Amino acid sequence: MALLLLALSLASFVTLCALRGAPMADLLVYRAEGAAVAHGTDLYGFTITEWRLPATYPPFAAILFVPASWLPAPVLKAAILAGNALLLAVFVILSARLAARSLPLPLLCTATAGALWLEPVFQTLLFGQINLVVACLALWDLTRPPGARAKGLALGITAGIKLTPAVFVAYLLLRGRIREAATATAAFGATVALGAVLLPSASADFWTRRLYETGRVGKAWIVDNQSLRGLVARALGDPEPGLVWAVPAAAVAVAGLVLAARARRDSHGILLTAFTALLICPISWTHHWVWCVPLLAVLLAEGRTRTAALVALVFTARTMWLVPHEGPLDLELPWWQQPLAAAYPLVALGLPFSCDGVISRRPIASTEPTEEPAPAPSPR
Repeated sequence: MALLLLALSLASFVTLCALRGAPMADLLVYRAEGAAVAHGTDLYGFTITEWRLPATYPPFAAILFVPASWLPAPVLKAAILAGNALLLAVFVILSARLAARSLPLPLLCTATAGALWLEPVFQTLLFGQINLVVACLALWDLTRPPGARAKGLALGITAGIKLTPAVFVAYLLLRGRIREAATATAAFGATVALGAVLLPSASADFWTRRLYETGRVGKAWIVDNQSLRGLVARALGDPEPGLVWAVPAAAVAVAGLVLAARARRDSHGILLTAFTALLICPISWTHHWVWCVPLLAVLLAEGRTRTAALVALVFTARTMWLVPHEGPLDLELPWWQQPLAAAYPLVALGLPFSCDGVISRRPIASTEPTEEPAPAPSPR
């Protein structure tokens, strides 16, 4: 029955994509980035699709996108759609691991079928985005056992693909997990170095110029952007809120990381860090919020069913798409539509209050694993 439910959910999604003619615009950008690397053309000088989208990721990511340029677009779209569906199941498994729960196959199928219709997940598959790749790599590394070999390596590589996971390095440092933080930092540095060696011109362009051009990514004030900057810009009707956004964002960054560092449970600390990153980034598109999946897993594992139901409703209702948002209308929303246009950051801001005992009263202590005697050889 659970397998049938999953198959029906996937079939419904594919049918909806076919009816809507899903362009998978972001996937086409990745493909163009790979082609630019393969052909030696300007990585940050092109735009593609009817929306004139540019490359926005570091050169290391573009290097990884090269194989995408080898496939015809229809084949690539089908492969990425199937791959993202599989990654969603992996993400559900990792979310259960974060919540210290195991998932039998029927429950895994049911959870994956339901998670597909959460708006961030739905949009990730619809656009051909890499959010699930990034989230799976980061969450896999963060939930590995203490002292696991090269723990932090995958996190650093993930930050080299898409910079936002680098905030977890600060979390590891604050938790006293110095070895993991150092490994992640070294891995991130290696991705930067590899990009500089293989794409020196593009690397200089990205790290000295393109990284700071927020406008390349898109308009920060539209409802698609669910970061604090988007919330403040729409609330004030000002596309450039300046310090009115930057000061609260800095305060949220400090508070979020302090709360994460003092969290009683690693699961709470990881979630607080992830949602802090989403809040303080200049742009956090709705599809970046796939971290709602592990949030739901943790809430359900802790028996907070009503809170989980409310969170699931928020991330399924798509309220930001119900308000007027064509042209400059995003900046002209009345007060009662503002919460609908900023549903995700409001959930994230309320996260510390939704977790009982999330803040430890004990001082922060190092969680670096201590050296233990080697285990006796297995009888097998």
